[in-house]
Amino acid sequence: MNDGLDAALRLMRAQAALAKRFDASLGGLHGVSLSDFTLLLRLSQAPGERMRRVDLAEALGLTASGVTRGLVPLERIGLVRRDTDARDARVAYAALTPTGRERLAEMRVTAEHVAREVFGAPAWSPEETTRLAHLLARLGGAGPARHQAGGP
Repeated sequence: MNDGLDAALRLMRAQAALAKRFDASLGGLHGVSLSDFTLLLRLSQAPGERMRRVDLAEALGLTASGVTRGLVPLERIGLVRRDTDARDARVAYAALTPTGRERLAEMRVTAEHVAREVFGAPAWSPEETTRLAHLLARLGGAGPARHQAGGP
């Protein structure tokens, strides 16, 4: 097996293990998945805590229909709401609600705890974690909007 394929397969297994760990913690404590959390986090970082659904899909690397499917349960439990554009009824926005903002703050504490468990000392040094973030950015793995790897 060539090194590139080996690296790709290891990365996919690591991603699956990380997602499983985040899903277990976020689901157990907050009733949301890692996908739900990343969607809410991205909305929280947008101006006015809202985004056009098509822009949200692009930012998350999903299809528009995938984002719509992901938003439905979050709307149902009051974490996000659907806004329309006063000038163009065809444009739909997803917006974080005050409840969503509060719950996201709680979820973030949980996610940060999981991240510390995975990437904390002695297993990982801060330099190694930073280096990994930069390497993943080269593969298109952008971080949160405000703190993308490789950026300021």
